[in-house]
Amino acid sequence: MILYIAEKPSLGRAVADALPKPHRKGDGFITVGNGDVVSWCIGHLLEQAQPEAYDAEFKKWSTVHLPIIPEQWKLEVKSNTRKQFTVLKKLIKEADTLVNVGDPDREGQILIDEVINHCKVSKAKIKSAQRCLISDLNTSAVKKSLAKLRSNTEFIPLATSALARARADWLYGINLTRLCTLRGQKSGFSGVLSVGRVQTPLLGLVVHRDLDIENFISKPFYEVFVELKTSSNESFKAKWKPSKACEDYMDEEGRVLSRKLAETVAAKVINRAGKVVNVVQGKKKQAAPLPYNLSTLQIDAAKRFGLSAKQVLDICQQLYERHKLITYPRSDCRYLPKEHYADSGKVIAAIAKTCGKLASAVSGADLSIKSKAWNDCKVSAHHAIIPTMKSFDGGRLSSGEANVYELVARQYLIQFYPPFEYGEKQIDTEVEGGLFIAKQKEVLKEGWKVLFPTNKASQQRQENSPNNASNKATKTDDNNASTASLSDAGQIQDGFASAKLPNVKKGNELLCTDAQLIDKQTSPPKHFNDATLLGAMTGIARYVNDPAIKKVLRETDGLGTEATRAGIIELLFKREFLSRKGKEIRATVIGRQLITSLPANMGYPDMTAHWESQLDAISQRKMNYNQFMQPMTQDLSQLIDEVSRVEFKGLQGLGKASFKKRKTGTKKKFTAKKK
Repeated sequence: MILYIAEKPSLGRAVADALPKPHRKGDGFITVGNGDVVSWCIGHLLEQAQPEAYDAEFKKWSTVHLPIIPEQWKLEVKSNTRKQFTVLKKLIKEADTLVNVGDPDREGQILIDEVINHCKVSKAKIKSAQRCLISDLNTSAVKKSLAKLRSNTEFIPLATSALARARADWLYGINLTRLCTLRGQKSGFSGVLSVGRVQTPLLGLVVHRDLDIENFISKPFYEVFVELKTSSNESFKAKWKPSKACEDYMDEEGRVLSRKLAETVAAKVINRAGKVVNVVQGKKKQAAPLPYNLSTLQIDAAKRFGLSAKQVLDICQQLYERHKLITYPRSDCRYLPKEHYADSGKVIAAIAKTCGKLASAVSGADLSIKSKAWNDCKVSAHHAIIPTMKSFDGGRLSSGEANVYELVARQYLIQFYPPFEYGEKQIDTEVEGGLFIAKQKEVLKEGWKVLFPTNKASQQRQENSPNNASNKATKTDDNNASTASLSDAGQIQDGFASAKLPNVKKGNELLCTDAQLIDKQTSPPKHFNDATLLGAMTGIARYVNDPAIKKVLRETDGLGTEATRAGIIELLFKREFLSRKGKEIRATVIGRQLITSLPANMGYPDMTAHWESQLDAISQRKMNYNQFMQPMTQDLSQLIDEVSRVEFKGLQGLGKASFKKRKTGTKKKFTAKKK
């Protein structure tokens, strides 16, 4: 008998639907027509044992016990799913062959493997276990996956990576949460000070951003724009680029801080002759952005519709499990297997029926175009999030479901559109020894961009999207050049000029007919919102201080995983470390005091980001379990020594504790319950 073990009941039912009929439903399993059985977990059936499972004395929180580092790790059956574990254990013992049908990611792999191992089956049965990777719950897609089973042993590194992550989280969270809570109580704080290897540096990002804004001191800087006229009376504007000789009057961003210098330049060049010293002109193409992974989808949905990361994930789960309209959503991959290309016609036909707004986009798609998205070398356990071949009455979707589906579908459709093409032109002019630069960009062919909203606000959101390939090309570089001054701001929109630069050649004489000095003020950074906080988590290298770690984070850049980021953000709100002010996300007084009291390295992402890169290295067979765990436990002991000296004075009188009455003699004593 083959036993298929799915991660959750909905996946189990989808597997059973693809297997021979008739089906006979049991309590926690389905027997199919040929005698094979499909059963399932309900998420994690097992959990890491609490400290008291290793030593009864650990039930009381005390600094003398720290660090708690198990010699032999223990898993315990979760009380609320014990019944299903019992069902699975019996079936696992009876089965001849086991098939792991966990979700196609790190968590899905370990979730099933840990149940199999906990049931203490023979080594031979473990070795013969198979792996089924399913990313589309429609029956035809599931049948294809069942026909391509792989050996489960191929995924041992993935499971090992998940195991290392779970244990590292336990060690870091248990030890430091206990220590910080005890130190907090000593300082007069009521409640639990939760600490985690991802949640704490994430909170640190918000706290440091809030402090940067509060401590920001605006300073003036100055720009000079000139109007240049050709011999044929054509005029255009250019921006002064300060030379190295001006560096003493500039900040680290290249902005001129001396008004006198800027005034001198403006006065010096007006009504003076200039000469074209260089002309650069060319055409560029930009391929369509890749299909979504979860983070890029969450970021765009936050920008377009104001949805939180958790809301997007919940909507995606509905579209995946209930409606079967999109593929597996917890993906960190933005590429597709080449074999999926053969189904593209059916997929876009389903899009046309499901999303009326994209009907014209479907009709304009050219299926002979094959974008760089189809790349087997870039796909491992799962692929990008795309629509399935199933069509649906879009009117039956909620507004959130319809909006997210439209985003996913549009991002898929642009793979069948030609590149966006634009022309670039730059004129460098020298006037009285100063260099003035004018740039022009003009759209030549819209290509895939015709599918995106054209109104100014929507277009700006799209252009600024971190996953949009056009972002770099359309961003105006304030430090280098511009074709318009503030008095003529309408000349440039989204980096593209509405007026063309004249045709001039190197050596042509020009006349500077006007010069303007523009006063500006530096602006503070903006508070995080849902989109920018997710962007910070996925592009964490920008916030890492250690240059060596920055270098390591080229491919594995990220804080947390696709599957965990939304939950971690929500946890910080639940712990009352973060709060919302409109669309802005800010740290609370408790969150700020926690970060500013802890050792500095705990509030920055360097260590955690480096851990993520190492965990990825384990899954890629480039590092083993011990190479990760041994240094990590050593660092933990050192960190505990540092935190043991922390005093949370700023938290005195803050926090909430739940209390219970306990009789001690004739007096009533109130003690805080640990959470």
